[in-house]
Amino acid sequence: MRVESQRLKAFILDAGLITKVQFEAAFKKAEKTKQKLEDVLVSDGLVSQEELTKLEAYILGIPFVNLEKEKISSDVLKMIPEPIARSHNIVAFKKEGQNLEVAMLDPEDLRTIEFIRKKTDLKISPRLTTLDSIRNVLGQYQKTLEAEFGEIIRKEARGIKSIKEEEFKDEREDLKKMAEELPVIRIVDTLLKHAILQMSSDIHIEPIEKEVIVRYRIDGILHDVMILPKITSSGIVARIKVLSNLKLDEHRLPQDGRFKIESGDYKYSIRVSILPIFSGEKIVMRLLPETTQAFTLEGLGLRGESLEKVEHGLRRPVGMILITGPTGCGKTTTLYAMMEILNTPGVNISTVEDPIEYRMPRINQTQVNAKIGLTFASGLRSLVRQDPDIIMVGEIRDDETASLAINAALTGHLVLSTLHTTNAAGAIPRLVDMKAEPFLISSTLSVIIAQRLVRRLYSENEKYTLKDSELKSLSKYCDLQNVLNVLKEEKIAKPGATTLKSIPFYKPKPSKDCPEGYKGRIGIYEVLNVTESIKELIVKRANTDQVQQQAQKEGMRTMIEDGFIKAAQGITSIEEVLRVIIE
Repeated sequence: MRVESQRLKAFILDAGLITKVQFEAAFKKAEKTKQKLEDVLVSDGLVSQEELTKLEAYILGIPFVNLEKEKISSDVLKMIPEPIARSHNIVAFKKEGQNLEVAMLDPEDLRTIEFIRKKTDLKISPRLTTLDSIRNVLGQYQKTLEAEFGEIIRKEARGIKSIKEEEFKDEREDLKKMAEELPVIRIVDTLLKHAILQMSSDIHIEPIEKEVIVRYRIDGILHDVMILPKITSSGIVARIKVLSNLKLDEHRLPQDGRFKIESGDYKYSIRVSILPIFSGEKIVMRLLPETTQAFTLEGLGLRGESLEKVEHGLRRPVGMILITGPTGCGKTTTLYAMMEILNTPGVNISTVEDPIEYRMPRINQTQVNAKIGLTFASGLRSLVRQDPDIIMVGEIRDDETASLAINAALTGHLVLSTLHTTNAAGAIPRLVDMKAEPFLISSTLSVIIAQRLVRRLYSENEKYTLKDSELKSLSKYCDLQNVLNVLKEEKIAKPGATTLKSIPFYKPKPSKDCPEGYKGRIGIYEVLNVTESIKELIVKRANTDQVQQQAQKEGMRTMIEDGFIKAAQGITSIEEVLRVIIE
């Protein structure tokens, strides 16, 4: 939707909202800063967003509606699926007979209007509204879903029958019947649907003495979402075992499985881990979206010199690139982003993974299966005979895999893999611990990346500056002078700055849309380039600190320094950086 500047000027002046001089000044500013005229008028406080939108609606001949304080019926709200509503800024707010009124920011988005018309089989009447109105209604999706979720769980839990503990011989059949009962199916389906819409990465179902706790991991943090009656436990476990094709009557040993769920809006692969604990069986389900577009390294948070070092390593035809960090810090996602760059018709890429998290076209992916003897080591040994140019090993877990990966890099392959260490320099002593020869490590290693994931600040946040007490506390975790120098290099701090006190940072600002003030995650990185001097240290069996000091002398930015850059840019907060760095 676009209203020409001259028409807008005529109507604004006619309505007496601002003077001609004010309009001309705003017009010049918009041209100079390459902003939209409407944005300048609102940001400079010349007109309110509502006044401007009402005027545009009048010019375009489309009715205006304000929904900032309106409560929408859940039946009407659900006529437009939440993902569509959020991505296209369009919400349903009123239905009369065969007519559905929808509020949107761009009433000329005909494709979305046509999609909703086909989906609902109703006549669509578009209305123009403000961003605050859209935000208010989008916030109601969550409340509607939570109310529906809670009601289904409470209602269905009452319909679950307990298994009679008389004879074990019929237990398998009883569990199978229970897994096929409608209340159990509805509870599990609702748990999965709710987790997906909350953008959770994991679901934890934990039995305790008298109840079952359900928790979701959202942006790396676990949240309690529901407490279920203990009677639901065996039915939920049985249902998930049936979906994952696991043994129903095995309660003493851990079991791992997987299944897929699909709807018009999403497609997910679910990894299941079941572990016997004192109060029953604990379930953890990892949710892996199959429709996710491959990330770029820039999109993951790699920038500047760090990105250049990684890209230089990827251009080399041979050698080894390692990604380090704890479980769940996004190492595999970074590996896939690298393979996306390398995946061209001229190369053969083969992987051995546990599990295969994302399917990639033209890449030969092998799933580890320890039960039949297909381990990382045996899989890697076979891969080398498949004439690969690039090999990706999901994780170097043992001495044999480390030795084979290094040999593959020596014999003309580019090897990508991950390792569990806290920082980049720690990867070298870890490989030595795995009985890899230092002279072979120095010949093959080209780049080591360490990473963590921090939560992104939502669009609304609060600016502040650090106090003396906060600086004193921060000095325990990092060298503040180094951080200041890095911020000067990035032109975030002024050249004459002597302390971090003058630099604005940002805090989360909770809102209706985002109660915690964070949404989504981004990586913070350190990239260690294996230079000649680092190779010499490797051959001398130098410890982690010596390698780290040399790398920093040669310009390596540490994760905490990268975190401070992102905190000063308003991408994340200092608290988030410290949360993931402090061990």
